[in-house]
Amino acid sequence: MGSSGFFLICMLHSLIALTCGTLMIFYTNEVSVFGHGIEVASKLKGSTPHDQLLIQTSDSFSGLLLFAIGFLLFMVAFVKDREFQSFFAKGCVVIHVSVAFWRIYFEWKLEDLAHDLPRQVVGDIALALSWVFFLVYSWREKYD
Repeated sequence: MGSSGFFLICMLHSLIALTCGTLMIFYTNEVSVFGHGIEVASKLKGSTPHDQLLIQTSDSFSGLLLFAIGFLLFMVAFVKDREFQSFFAKGCVVIHVSVAFWRIYFEWKLEDLAHDLPRQVVGDIALALSWVFFLVYSWREKYD
């Protein structure tokens, strides 16, 4: 039998990913302004129509990928196997920590994105910690 904590964390992460992915697909400019501010968002748009189209297409595909991840998380939430849940949670921790390190290593070099870096890294670590808390809870449940 699986853990209800796994279901809740998967559903929460799924909701976040589905929402963010949908917003990135359909409201690319608004999300960019909300996330980075008007000045940085205008710089990230590109300077030529060709650049703008490429960047908007890339952002839309990123949103589609995020939407697909959210849908995958929704499906995985219903898996009841404890071994799979533990394996999946460990993989999610690795992914979130890797994204945080990637942000630290690459984004701090970009002047326009560097001021958003602490907030985004804290978000990545918070998402990883939700899976760590699940793992600790499931280990405690397993060995008590």
